[in-house]
Amino acid sequence: MTSRVDLHAHTTASDGTRTPGEVVELAHRRGLSVLAITDHDTVSGVPEALDRAAQIGLRVIPGVEISAEQDGVQAHILGYLVDHRSVRLNEQLERFGEARLLRARQMLRRLESLDVPLHWDVIAGAAEEGVVGRPHIAQALVEAGHVASMEEAFGRYLSPGQPAYVPRPKTTPREAISIIRDAGGVPVLAHPWCIVFMLEDLVADGLLGLETHYRSYDSCQVNRLSQLALEHGLIRTGGTDFHGFEGETHSLGDIDVPPGCIADLDALHTSLLDA
Repeated sequence: MTSRVDLHAHTTASDGTRTPGEVVELAHRRGLSVLAITDHDTVSGVPEALDRAAQIGLRVIPGVEISAEQDGVQAHILGYLVDHRSVRLNEQLERFGEARLLRARQMLRRLESLDVPLHWDVIAGAAEEGVVGRPHIAQALVEAGHVASMEEAFGRYLSPGQPAYVPRPKTTPREAISIIRDAGGVPVLAHPWCIVFMLEDLVADGLLGLETHYRSYDSCQVNRLSQLALEHGLIRTGGTDFHGFEGETHSLGDIDVPPGCIADLDALHTSLLDA
């Protein structure tokens, strides 16, 4: 039986290109035994993923990735095994989705002022019922012929410092951690290499895990992050941050995540519920 896992994947519920059911099917074809659905600021894709997983015999962990910021530094907090049916959680995430919508409209207005027009219906259609993000705008720029690639779209227009970039009001990492823990979940710092200086404060705020295995990390980075996790009493997780974009260098399960991470995650979650 396979022990391959991927604890960081996105769907059309946020800025991925495949539906939750399609991501589950891809994980199954690639031989994964455990998959976490971690869409940005929403858990709306979890029910579909759980239903499809039950049909084909794959375990799906309900999750979320909350975008946060502290003193100008971005930190993404993954939440695992959250109660995706929690009314309070969904209300809080809905606020974040509304902020994303406002930001997207502002970016389209900036693009129009640069003689790079896009229709809102195109963006909304690309996002379907999901959370609107910069990748949807980047893809629309490509399809409209304004740029040759999504990388060019970000580099010329949508990255910080570029003319169409609009910062989005974000929650703080402390608030994100609190939201996840209030929903019964385990908060984990995503792709943490460049922000490990925040660890001590985040642990004090209730952080419980570190994404030590990530698509772009080499063995030295993994070893250092694993050491930091041990020092701070954090569980380790890992994933590819799969979105399904054309040209994405890693597909689901393409990195080696220690299978023991799942047992540690489950044990920690159980202890939280019993506390």
